[in-house]
Amino acid sequence: MNKTWLKERSELGVSAVLVGLGVLVLVDALTIHTDFAQRGPIGPKAVPVVVGSLLIVVALLLARDVLRGGRGEAEGGEDVDLTAPADWRTVLLLCAAFLANAALIGVAGFPISGAVLFLGAAYALGSRHFVRDPLIAAGLSVATFLIFNNLLGVPLPGGPLMEVL
Repeated sequence: MNKTWLKERSELGVSAVLVGLGVLVLVDALTIHTDFAQRGPIGPKAVPVVVGSLLIVVALLLARDVLRGGRGEAEGGEDVDLTAPADWRTVLLLCAAFLANAALIGVAGFPISGAVLFLGAAYALGSRHFVRDPLIAAGLSVATFLIFNNLLGVPLPGGPLMEVL
């Protein structure tokens, strides 16, 4: 096998990743301990086993298609200049907003840290509405907190606002 043969069949890499994921899911699923008091014929292993098996089947079908000459279509949906340099400022600002969220969530709670994340992401992506953006960030953060904490039953740290919400 030479380099051009592999380069022309780069989709085999995707197939290899799918096989790896499928095997990982299957191995993990088969090590799930089932409780002796399990009710019903379908236990916690059923869905992961189906998903892992389907990942492997899709990977094999993709590999067969590629080896028979099938090719993926080139993406034509976006007009991207691949010669333009990366916008590292935006990436670093988004990383800073995410890290600030991670650092604040335990101390200030999700409503405040989430608002910092949303506001930082909006600023990093170019929004400069200094009155509207904090209001939207606070609204999104509080709404997300209430949905997860109250409706879905996923407890998020409330921080000092726990008594208010």
